[in-house]
Parts: sequence; C-alpha cells; structure tokens
Amino acid sequence: MDLLRFITAGSVDDGKSTLIGRLLYDSKSILADQLEAIERASKSRDDGEIDLALLTDGLRSEREQGITIDVAYRYFQTPARKFIIVDAPGHTQYTRNMVTGASNCQLAIVLVDARHGVAEQTRRHSLIASLLGIPHIVVAVNKMDLVGYSQDVFSDICIHYAELAQKLNVKHVTYIPMSALNGDNVVDRSESMPWYDGQTLLEHLETVEIDDDANLEQGRFPVQYVIRPQTSELHDYRGYAGKITSGQFRKGDAITVFPSGETSTINAIEIAETHLDEATTPMSVVLHLANDVDISRGDLIVRSDSPPLSSQTVEAMLCWMDSKEFKVGSKYVLQVGTFRTRCSVREIAYQLNVNTYEQIEGVDQLRLNDLAKVVLRTAQPISFDPYTTNRASGGAILIDETSNVTVGALMLVGEA
Repeated sequence: MDLLRFITAGSVDDGKSTLIGRLLYDSKSILADQLEAIERASKSRDDGEIDLALLTDGLRSEREQGITIDVAYRYFQTPARKFIIVDAPGHTQYTRNMVTGASNCQLAIVLVDARHGVAEQTRRHSLIASLLGIPHIVVAVNKMDLVGYSQDVFSDICIHYAELAQKLNVKHVTYIPMSALNGDNVVDRSESMPWYDGQTLLEHLETVEIDDDANLEQGRFPVQYVIRPQTSELHDYRGYAGKITSGQFRKGDAITVFPSGETSTINAIEIAETHLDEATTPMSVVLHLANDVDISRGDLIVRSDSPPLSSQTVEAMLCWMDSKEFKVGSKYVLQVGTFRTRCSVREIAYQLNVNTYEQIEGVDQLRLNDLAKVVLRTAQPISFDPYTTNRASGGAILIDETSNVTVGALMLVGEA
C-alpha cells in the first residue's frame, strides 16, 4: 500500500482544520477516546455540534483563538492508501510553517472560501506550492452552503484560479466544490450540488497517480554515517549508511563520490545484515564499495552515469523565514542533504510579488516570508541537482551561524 503526503493551505478561517476533521470523522478514522475528547471540548458551543477543527488544533492558543499556528500532522488510512495530512497555518506570519510542512508533500489542497474567492494567501500558498514542486493541487472551494451551493460562484472561482495556475505553470489542478462543515463532497457525495459530477475529495486522494512523481533516474545517496566496527570479527568491515533520496543503486554499479570526484563500484548493498542486489528510493541502506575510498558524513555517492552539478556559486529561489533581515554580504551555513559549508550572499536577483508574481529588481534586503531569487557563494563546492528535476537533491536550507536556527528554505536553480 502506497503513501500519499498532502498539505492543506489557504487563508485564515477558510476551514482547513474543519476539513481535515471532517475527512477523519466521515472516513471513520477517529479513535473512540479522541471522539469523546472533542465532544467534551465542544460542549460550550451554542449549536451543540461537534467542533471537528479541534482534531488538529491541539495548542491551547490555537483553540482559544480558533486558528492554526503550528503545523499539525495526522495519519490515517483507507483500504486504498495510507495518508499523512499536514495542516498548515493560514496567517501570513506563519507562512514559514507552511514551507516546512509542504517540502515533502506530493499534493496540496488549497482551500478557497466560496464567499471571498481567490485571496492573497491563496496566491501566496499556490506560489509556494509551485516553487516547492508539488505536482498535484486540489482547489477545494469550501463553504458552498453559504452561497446557496451556486454553480456560478464555483465556476467563477475555477476560471480565476485557472489564470493563476497558468502563470505558475501548474499542470495538475483539480477543482472540488464542498462544505467541510456539512460534509458535502468531502467523503460522501453531496445531494445539494447535483450539477457537480466529479470525484469527492477522498475519492480523488485515493486515486491520484503519484508513482510517476518519484525521480528514479538520478541515483543519489547522501552519506549519513561511516560504519567501522573494528572488532575481531569485523576488522575489515567498512559500510556507508544513509538513505537513497532518489534513483536506484545495483550491485556492480559504477559510482562517483562528491565533492572529491573519486570513483568505485558497489560491492554490496545491505539492510540489517540482509544483502540485496538492488535498492531504490526511499530505502535506508548500507553501501559497500569495491575499494577503500576516503568518504565521510556529508559526501554524496551518485551513479557515475548521472552526475550532479558541482559549483561554488549557485542561484536559488529563497523563502526567508527569520525576523532578521536577509542582506547582501550576510554569511550563513548552507546545508544540502548532509553536507554543510559556509556561504555568503552575493546578490538578490529579484524579489517575487506574491500578489502579481511580478519580479522586483533592485532589492537589497528581504524580510520575513519574502520570496526571492538569490545568488550565493560557498566556501566549498556543493553538489546538487536543479530543484525542478530532483526535489531531493535540489533542496537546501540556510542556518544562522550564531543561533544555529534555520532561517531560509532554498530551491536550488543552477550554477550562477
């Protein structure tokens, strides 16, 4: 059974948490004690209805304010597929939380309030989903009950968002009218919208094709740990442990180690003392090479037939995630996979306007949640792939040298 990771995003009060609660409730994925807990917490409501948003809004401050602040993760499964749900905040100030939550997702549900249409946060979250390379987007037009289940309202929103998707070059977009509060088209088909003949949200989540989204061509293996027991029984044992982030490796494959450029062949592939002839993403394995090569944590083992880019000057799309300003000349630690090196900001090529998607040139600093294309100069060459072709080896983070806090999310573009 395969696994689908998806994120919900949208403006404040669009109903993201309620939608997830409805999805879990109607698909009978809530344990009895969880249901009792939210029933007790909902007793203060005047209408006596269960507040399904409480299933994901776990922080006290979230329940008091009725908003989502932190990223919440929920797990459930149906007979067709397993799911990990990422509930992202809607407030602009928590956009960085949405970036971290969406980085590993294969699908994004962008909620749109049927009364308000496409809003600023809809544009912002759609832009981020596009930059992060999320291949599938579901536009969930929520609160259709508050506009009389109008087909015209739904059609207008679809037309408006389609123009947006064209600018972002988003290919797989699905539109679903729904009411998360009443359960229309979430798990069960709505009788109030007979004009809609598409799938419900759960039907779409169960059947959307995700197999083709994985990069199986470029073999990438960031080394996490070198295993050298040096015992009397295993005095010659040398293995390189890590997770295959993309592609596949076979016994006998020619490999190259970056950044050193040394070459060898795979002598064995091991998982828990079991030897395999081949392994593929996302397996965690131990690789053994035919000859001793100087390899340590942070090095990248790749198949020699598909080498990555290697450079000290790189272009990247940046989402700035810190209250301190990002400026030309500032220095940070850049991490790609398990490899870390110091870097400096050489240039801010342009900043993206999240409303118009206009490229603003001449910017010399960025503030919290700004999106921009930047040029970085690294102390050592980094090995990477363009994010558009390989999300696993094209993503990176910036770390503040003094506080060790992650301050920026990067989608690497190429050599500058």
